[in-house]
Amino acid sequence: MASAFEYAPAPESRSVVDIAPSYGLFIDGEFVDAAEGKVFKTVSPSTEEVLSEVARAGAEDVDRAVKAARKAFEKWSALPGSERAKYLFRIARIIQERSRELAVLETLDNGKPIKETRDADLPLVAAHFFYYAGWADKLDHAGYGADPRPLGVAGQVIPWNFPLLMLAWKIAPALATGNTVVLKPAETTPLTALFFADICRQAGLPKGVVNILPGYGDAGAALVEHPDVNKVAFTGSTAVGKAIARSVAGTGKKVTLELGGKGANIVFDDAPIDQAVEGIVNGIFFNQGQVCCAGSRLLVQESVQDELLDALKRRLSTLRLGDPLDKNTDIGAINSSEQLARITDLVERGEAEGAERWTAACEIPSAGYWFAPTLFTGVTQAHTIARDEIFGPVLSVLSFRTPDEAVAKANNSQYGLSAGIWTEKGSRILAVANKLRAGVVWANTFNKFDPTSPFGGYKESGFGREGGRHGLEAYLDV
Repeated sequence: MASAFEYAPAPESRSVVDIAPSYGLFIDGEFVDAAEGKVFKTVSPSTEEVLSEVARAGAEDVDRAVKAARKAFEKWSALPGSERAKYLFRIARIIQERSRELAVLETLDNGKPIKETRDADLPLVAAHFFYYAGWADKLDHAGYGADPRPLGVAGQVIPWNFPLLMLAWKIAPALATGNTVVLKPAETTPLTALFFADICRQAGLPKGVVNILPGYGDAGAALVEHPDVNKVAFTGSTAVGKAIARSVAGTGKKVTLELGGKGANIVFDDAPIDQAVEGIVNGIFFNQGQVCCAGSRLLVQESVQDELLDALKRRLSTLRLGDPLDKNTDIGAINSSEQLARITDLVERGEAEGAERWTAACEIPSAGYWFAPTLFTGVTQAHTIARDEIFGPVLSVLSFRTPDEAVAKANNSQYGLSAGIWTEKGSRILAVANKLRAGVVWANTFNKFDPTSPFGGYKESGFGREGGRHGLEAYLDV
C-alpha cells in the first residue's frame, strides 16, 4: 500500500546553467589552452554523462600562472585594504546573484544533492567572501601587530567534496590580506572553479590576481614545489599532505594542511534521542559521508544503545537516495568510481573482520556511482572500519560505559579533526570537550560551519586554521 506521504519528483532544472563543451586554463585573466595541449573529461557521478572537456595543466602552465600571480602581486598588495574589500564584496554579491546556477553546476559535477549545494554550500561560499571583505581594511587590528604584510603568491590545492566552498575558504582570506593566488581544483570537479574564474572577470578583478589550473596530481605537485610560491594551502588526504610537508620542508614556505578525519560523535545516556539521531544522520550522511570532519564513529553509552540504534535505523529507512537534482533527495551519488571502489572495499573488510552490517533498503539507480546508507555494530577499536577514513555513507558504532572511556575511545585515533557531544549537562559538555584532541568539538549539533569560526585539526588531520580571524594568519608575515 502506498504511503499517504509519497514524494513526487521535484527536479531542479539543469537548464539554468550553460555548460560549454570545453574549457581552458584561467591564467592572467584569460582562458588559455594547456601548453602541452592535454585535456580531460569531467563526468557527472549520478549519470556518468560527460559534462565537458577541460584543459589539463602541466608544469609549464603552473610556471606561467605563478609568474602572472607574481606580476599582479606588486599592484594588488599595494592597494589599500578598503579597495581590495570592494572586489571581495563584489565577488560575494555576484556569487549570490548566480547562486542557483552555481548550485546546479556543483550538483552535476560533484553528485551531492541540490538541497545541500543550494542551502548549505552556496550561502557559506558567499558568507566567506563577505566576511573576509570586512577584514581587508582592518588587518592592523587582527592581533598580528601593526601593518602585517602579505606573503606573496599562494599555491592552493583543493579537494572534490566541497569544490566551491573549499575555493572560498582559501581564496577569500588570501585576497583580503593582499596575496595573489594560483589554485588547482580537483580533477573530478573543475567546473565551479572555472565558473568562479568568470565571476572574477565579471567583478573586474585585476588580471593575474586569481589563476585557476584544472589538472591532476602532477600539476598540484608542480605548484607546491614551485620556487616562487610563498604559501601552500592544501585540503585533501593525509597521504598527500605528508608528501607536501616533506616537499616544502626547509624551503621557508608557509603551509596549512587540512587533512583526513575519523570524527567521534559521543552520545550520553541523558541526550535527547531524537535530536541526537538527526545530528548523527547529518554528521555522517551529509554529502554521502564525503566530509573530512564527518562523525563516522558513533560512541553510544551502553544504557541507551538499543533505543538509539532502533531510532537511527528507522530514520535511515526514510532517507531518499537518487537523482541529486531532485529537491527531495537526501543521499546523492558518490563522486567517482575510484571512491566508490574504496568505500566498497572497506565495507567488505568490515564484514570480513566480524562487524555486523546493516544497510538501509533503497533502490540503487542503474547508472552512476551509488552507495546506500550503512552502519556497522559490534565494532571494536581494532576493526579497520573504526580506524581508517572511509569517506562514504558508512557509520561505525561503538559503546562505552563512563565518560572517561568515551574520551579514551574518541582520542584513540591517528586523526583529530572533529568530535560531537550529546548531553543535556553543560558541565559534561565542557569537561569532555576539554579532553578531546579534536580541532572542532560540536555540542548537541554537528557539521555546523561559520566563516567567523576557525577550523582545523590535530595529529594526522593536519595543522593550521582556516576561517575566522585565525585564518588571516596563514596569509600574513607575522
